Amino acid sequence: MKQIKYKDEVVAIFHKISEWKEGLDFLTDDNAYIQAGTWWYNKEKVLKAHRHKQYPREVNQTQETFILLSGRLRVDLYDEDNNIFLQEELSAGDIGIILNIGHGYFILDDNTKVLEVKPGPFTSVEMDKEMIQ
Repeated sequence: MKQIKYKDEVVAIFHKISEWKEGLDFLTDDNAYIQAGTWWYNKEKVLKAHRHKQYPREVNQTQETFILLSGRLRVDLYDEDNNIFLQEELSAGDIGIILNIGHGYFILDDNTKVLEVKPGPFTSVEMDKEMIQ
């Protein structure tokens, strides 16, 4: 797992498919607005049935997790002056977590498929995003 820091803060995490660990492995810390982890279990492992309780939480910023299902892409991370300070290429099976940094994506292969997960509810692009370019 590669934790990207900007001004001493973890702002993004990239996790390659080759880096998976057996069992439950959370990639984000408990304070992140998005909680992302991997599962690696063998046949007949039972995970106890459960439901999540409703209780108030405050989420002040959208964070996102994406899983690259096929193809390749490049993630561009932007500093506070809107300059690219890091580029990371990801391939099928890799995971990206964007915590608190400007970002953009450049698709490198045809038929690239990505599953993206963000906390909701969705309000509007104008409320949620500050465009960089």
